[in-house]
Amino acid sequence: MKVLKDILYKASLEAVKGSTDITVNKVEFDSRQIGKGDVFVAINGTVSNGHDYIDKAISLGAKAIVCEEFPDELSENITYVLVKNSHKALAFMAANYYGNPSNNLKLVGITGTNGKTTIATLLYQLFKKAGYKVGLLSTVKILVGDKEYKATHTTPDSLTINRYLSEMQQDGVEYCFMEVSSHGIHQKRTEGLHFAGGIFTNLSHDHLDYHKSFSEYRDVKKSFFDKLPKSAFALTNIDDKNGLVMLQNTVAKKLTYALKTYADYRAQILESQFSGLLLKINDQEVWVKLIGAFNAYNLLAIYAAAINLGLEDMEVLRLMSELESVSGRFQFIVSGPSQITAIVDYAHTPDALDNVLKTIEDIRTRNEQLITIVGCGGDRDKTKRPVMAHIASSKSDVAIFTSDNPRSEDPVDIIEDMEKGVEPQNYKKTLSVVERKQAIKIACQLAKPNDIILIAGKGHETYQEIKGVRHDFDDMQIVKEILKELNK
Repeated sequence: MKVLKDILYKASLEAVKGSTDITVNKVEFDSRQIGKGDVFVAINGTVSNGHDYIDKAISLGAKAIVCEEFPDELSENITYVLVKNSHKALAFMAANYYGNPSNNLKLVGITGTNGKTTIATLLYQLFKKAGYKVGLLSTVKILVGDKEYKATHTTPDSLTINRYLSEMQQDGVEYCFMEVSSHGIHQKRTEGLHFAGGIFTNLSHDHLDYHKSFSEYRDVKKSFFDKLPKSAFALTNIDDKNGLVMLQNTVAKKLTYALKTYADYRAQILESQFSGLLLKINDQEVWVKLIGAFNAYNLLAIYAAAINLGLEDMEVLRLMSELESVSGRFQFIVSGPSQITAIVDYAHTPDALDNVLKTIEDIRTRNEQLITIVGCGGDRDKTKRPVMAHIASSKSDVAIFTSDNPRSEDPVDIIEDMEKGVEPQNYKKTLSVVERKQAIKIACQLAKPNDIILIAGKGHETYQEIKGVRHDFDDMQIVKEILKELNK
């Protein structure tokens, strides 16, 4: 049991009806989870408005309501707390309820369009190899030390974040690396957290269905750095044109990294192969098992962050050489008899797809053909569909357009949107195959010895979402099975 007024600390109250000097059981924003003695925080969400469920929450036993507008009729013996922003209030309440766990470990947030998962996961790997107890909050999974939980969002709700951080604190975790999405920032899920550092990767076309404009998307990312404390570091990629924008108003220690321009942390790619990269980082050479210029940026960010968290530079380089690729991020296999290279990558934005294709282009011999399979998600930003199809068709020998997660949309409509981006000279290189497994099968059938197949868009995901139902689907597993069946 907690005292309500203690939970409401820093929550910016507008008005109160009833007493806040009462004990409450737990905090919830989902009315279905309410029990006797709980606090219900009414949130105006993207799907439903929690204010419509206040009466239901009270009927289930809530004794306090936090809301942005008082109901027309107030129930007796219920405390009502008016706040300007319920999302923000919930974030501070969650932190207070769990004892502000982010104050007791070093929390680093990674934001940007691409690279968040790789950087967060590899920092987790590196610090674990260095002998520390580490936590991870990522798109792929949540890790409390060695204990693994399934992730449902890139940035979970603030109650979930603080619950995991509290568990980490109790488990003796010293460092936690967390993906910070634009949705998470905009919906105030990271308010009330104490960050030891923030990392900006890059900014490109994504989530414009949610943010409406690129400038709004950029400014939401920037607001994360605006709120970092003076004790934190703000590390940004200044090869990205928005990199310096992130540092404009931050009071944190400003740090930069780049491959193309002068920065605090610089890297040069000396060799690039399917087996890895030879990098020169701040005049020291290191061989890493990761592939491509985009991973050179990721590794440089990891190097800079690790040093600013107290590790020795030579130790960081040694640990970097041991890091393994993240699930679904440029994961590849080479088939038996035909030596066909099949690559699975999460590239689901134009910039990410372009980066992966550039990486393949840098490594390939041009004596083989590149077959790219790509789809676009349903119920998401439609403007990127023709752009991704243009990139795939112009930079591949064969481009196969197929389903990703169509969700509630008709996959045929999604593919038709994509086809609008194909230039006339590239039409003959494209195929449209609605069923994703069939698309992978056709790519494998078309592939000759030493060819390269890129399966883009789903990466680590092991499901496909069609009409609200999730079906088991693993790109890597399927391509392995088909190549084996074809004896290639």
